Amino acid sequence: MSKEGDPKQSVMKTNVLLTIGYEGRKIDEFVVRLKQFNISRLIDVREIPLSRKSGFSKSALRERLEDENIQYIHIKALGSPSSIRKKLKSGGNYEFFFKEYSGYLSGNIDTIKELYQYISDGINCIMCFERFPEKCHRSVITDKIQEYDGNRLKIKHI
Repeated sequence: MSKEGDPKQSVMKTNVLLTIGYEGRKIDEFVVRLKQFNISRLIDVREIPLSRKSGFSKSALRERLEDENIQYIHIKALGSPSSIRKKLKSGGNYEFFFKEYSGYLSGNIDTIKELYQYISDGINCIMCFERFPEKCHRSVITDKIQEYDGNRLKIKHI
């Protein structure tokens, strides 16, 4: 049984964690999508929050979201390390990629705890580039956060 003060004890307002990828979207469409789901906080899980797509680099995205009353947080440690990404690019083996990234996250439980603290209030969404979660490391992040949470948290990809 959880003790009082345990972060897992706090009841989340929504009990849902949303995820989104911006691949194939323009910044205006992306922001509209966030607003459709009343997102209060966007958590960027890219290791390097830069993009060739206009509006999606860290500073520009933060400014745009602030204008929309959406908090922007970047958690670099949740990004897929370049060594793991390079292996995926050279071999295209997603099963290997997800296994390697899962091992990386298992060794960084404090980062999962940090994410959990952020998502314990408001409507939160984690973001990366890939549109489809089955091709993105954010699906591993959601698996780990559910494991940490005891599967109370529901995941919805938008």
